[in-house]
Amino acid sequence: MNIFSFFSGAGFLDLGFELQGNYNIVFVNEFHKAFNRVYQYARQHMGLPTPKYGHHVEDITEYLDGKHDEKLQKLLGWVEESKQEDITGFIGGPPCPDFSVAGKNRGKEGENGKLSGTYANLICKALPDFFVFENVKGLYRTARHRHFFEELKVLFRESGYSLTEQLVNSLEYGAPQDRDRIILIGIQEKVIERLNLTSYDGTLIKFPWESHKLYKLDDVKKLPWPDKSPYNKGIPTSIPDGLIKELTVEYWWEKNDVVNHPNANMYFQPRAGIVRFETKDEGDVEKKCYKRLHRWRYSPTAAYGNNEVHIHPYLPRRISAAEALAIQSLPANFILPTDMTLSDAFKTIGNGVPFLLAKGIANSIFDFLNHIKQ
Repeated sequence: MNIFSFFSGAGFLDLGFELQGNYNIVFVNEFHKAFNRVYQYARQHMGLPTPKYGHHVEDITEYLDGKHDEKLQKLLGWVEESKQEDITGFIGGPPCPDFSVAGKNRGKEGENGKLSGTYANLICKALPDFFVFENVKGLYRTARHRHFFEELKVLFRESGYSLTEQLVNSLEYGAPQDRDRIILIGIQEKVIERLNLTSYDGTLIKFPWESHKLYKLDDVKKLPWPDKSPYNKGIPTSIPDGLIKELTVEYWWEKNDVVNHPNANMYFQPRAGIVRFETKDEGDVEKKCYKRLHRWRYSPTAAYGNNEVHIHPYLPRRISAAEALAIQSLPANFILPTDMTLSDAFKTIGNGVPFLLAKGIANSIFDFLNHIKQ
């Protein structure tokens, strides 16, 4: 299956589809040059192919603004060509700060919020066989944003898509962070008929959301995760009984050998001494800023955005880019250019969809389209 990717960032969502094994990334769109540079650099290092239709570092709004019709026509031609070759999908997560409770919360009228509408309109113009729309839970759970979400669903159904949606959490797929995301998936009715799939009144029936989840969220949250421990610089400790080691930051840091990772030394230096870095308890994540992770617990998020800073559990510093990549459940051979700015590095890491979550969604779509039952 072929994938056109929008708002690609460093490509964590794309990588989940690509490494699932049955998808080819054929088109990439990303506005920020620095983020697209990471995308290309990391994939070159991993030996992954260049997209057939190339990388397009440009504003997605140009496809629909009426001033760049040649760009739109070229894209539509590529989509049609791709659909003749194989099932073709659009995937993307429009920038989310305008729907985030912790962000700007300006909704659909914000500069980022408008991009969700642009992505939806482009889908309805190009009519890929299926699409994935990813965003923060605020778009789904906040009353005034939910109305916009429902408007988008009406637009998709009017364009011939049957839909399914779910609020998923990274922990369910094995990524060591407590992070909710709303995933909306649409499949064209013509494809549903052709593949003998099942839908009713614009809703996909029996979509296998649960088939590639590794854990039940309620069960994970009930485990006796450690709360706070005194900060002990560099002193190793053993994992407490009754936990899932694979959901802890320490497990992922060991798994990815973050100490020897090429991005191990990419971290912000403290601006005003290291007192807070040497006094804050391990696991103290109560305040919005300066959260010290616990080695034997999952991370609250992978973000550095909105003044959220993650401190290393047992060293007097912020976490490194290598450690943040591991919290995003990325393969150890995913590497950032070491000469990029720290601000760009941590922004692109924090913006990304956890790799294992992306791969799980890719698996579920593949299973549904191919009538595979787990």
